[in-house]
Amino acid sequence: MKILIAEDSKKLSQAIKQCLEYKYSVQQAFDGNEAFYYAKDGIYDLIILDVMMPGMDGYTVIKKLRENQVKTPVLMLTALRGVEERIRGLRLGADDYLPKPFAKDELLLRIEAILRRSNNLYDARQIAYKDLVINYDEHTVRINGKVLPLKGRQFDVLEYLVLRQGQLVSKSQVFDKVWGFLSDTSTNVVEVYVSALRKILKAHDYDKYLHTIRGAGYLFGERDNR
Repeated sequence: MKILIAEDSKKLSQAIKQCLEYKYSVQQAFDGNEAFYYAKDGIYDLIILDVMMPGMDGYTVIKKLRENQVKTPVLMLTALRGVEERIRGLRLGADDYLPKPFAKDELLLRIEAILRRSNNLYDARQIAYKDLVINYDEHTVRINGKVLPLKGRQFDVLEYLVLRQGQLVSKSQVFDKVWGFLSDTSTNVVEVYVSALRKILKAHDYDKYLHTIRGAGYLFGERDNR
């Protein structure tokens, strides 16, 4: 799971990162413009968003994200104590509010609570599409009970596509989610992995659910051909 930390204090950002990176993949942004740039494709599972940032404040960032139909859960951080400030953030689409200073344990608990609320798939520790089941505890994918022979990041690519089942995702979105912004690898690697996944799924007649939309990206699930 990927978390974006948007906090202009590098000291605090680094402290939050150290709390989270044992369990999550973490990306940092240090101003509002950078935060929006990273978040606008909806590749994160959670955004930790500071209110007072240069370039674009947190309120503006979340407002623009919601206007662009980015539904990524947001935990807002602020040194402002007023109830009005918290209400403003929640009305703009924030999922929770954490005032500074805060305890490490409270931050972790709030993050876990948001992720449970936003996607109850994580409670069950598995996700499914028809008879295809992804199990997080075992790190396996099964179809009709048979384990697929996935290698390397094939699991991560398939997981992302299944999580976004029925949605069109671009090659860049898959790349940023699985390999990350700072990877030296070309985005063409996505095509290689999708092709390999299609061959593996074909043995179970599930390749018909992995669609390549020319010039647009990929869609996992039933395709409306109307």
